[in-house]
Amino acid sequence: MIFHPPILALVLASLISALTVLWAAWFALRVLRHWQPSSGHALQINMEKRTYLVSTALAFVLLLELASLLLFVSNADQMSVMFVGAMCAVGTLNVNAYGIPALLLKLAVFFVALVWLVINQIDNKAPDYPFTKLKYTILLLLAPLVVVAAGTQLTYFLNLETDTITSCCSLAFIPEGGGVAAELSSMPPKPALILLFGGLAAMVLLGLLAMRFRVAQAFYGLGSALFFVISITAIVSVISSYIYEQPHHHCPFDVIKPQFDYIGYWMYLPLFTATGIGMAAGILGLRRTPDSMADSFARLMKKRIAISLGLYLLFGLVALVAILKSNLILIG
Repeated sequence: MIFHPPILALVLASLISALTVLWAAWFALRVLRHWQPSSGHALQINMEKRTYLVSTALAFVLLLELASLLLFVSNADQMSVMFVGAMCAVGTLNVNAYGIPALLLKLAVFFVALVWLVINQIDNKAPDYPFTKLKYTILLLLAPLVVVAAGTQLTYFLNLETDTITSCCSLAFIPEGGGVAAELSSMPPKPALILLFGGLAAMVLLGLLAMRFRVAQAFYGLGSALFFVISITAIVSVISSYIYEQPHHHCPFDVIKPQFDYIGYWMYLPLFTATGIGMAAGILGLRRTPDSMADSFARLMKKRIAISLGLYLLFGLVALVAILKSNLILIG
């Protein structure tokens, strides 16, 4: 099964990502030890030049990981016909103990890489690169995460056995199923929707404050992480049911299927990207404004927060349209 073309592509993509970030991490160690922006030493100049190469390489890794994440989920869904009991990606990921951890690790890689790229983008706007040590410290956290994600994914693929009887979303996402999936699906519709749209309103208010007041940026980052959890809970517990028009169907993966107009992509991509940008804004909000960016930092942050807010609103609009179009009535 390891020679299945999508699996080979995923393994190759993970290998390229792992090698790239390990190389970048080795460079990060040099930067953290020797970085002195005020120095005209050849070593400093050489490192400043190489930061552009590292940035380009990590941008490539982010795009690769995003494509890999989408392919991983899509492939899991398509492979469900090979396993007894599997009807969608959930069943394929539950074939062995490494499927769900591999997915969660790939999500974590995506978020950390996106945070790194946003910070890198801001850092490159100043002549003295004031956030260089911060972003390379984050890179040292990203590198082992990418390697572990690649290793877990490979272990998952190597342990796929077609004669395995697995359980799918019809058993995992029910209140009686136990575990995190059951907890997510057991939230009643009304509180879930109040939390979702109330949380969205709170994020808009917090975003507007963060664009005006520096102290609110850290809270916007924290709010982004919290709203992500609320959103995923709402998707599993109620929005998915509206999309399927079945009150007991809570699968968060079927929404990406063509018979549902790929609506899942319209929800997940804005939500995930907005969350990553929001967390990056929160981390930068905890830092002192660099002297070299006294005139531009507020403007740059305002633009990123505005992008994050726009994506949150797009996610909320798609969720609202899905509810209004549905023939299912969950709240009387």
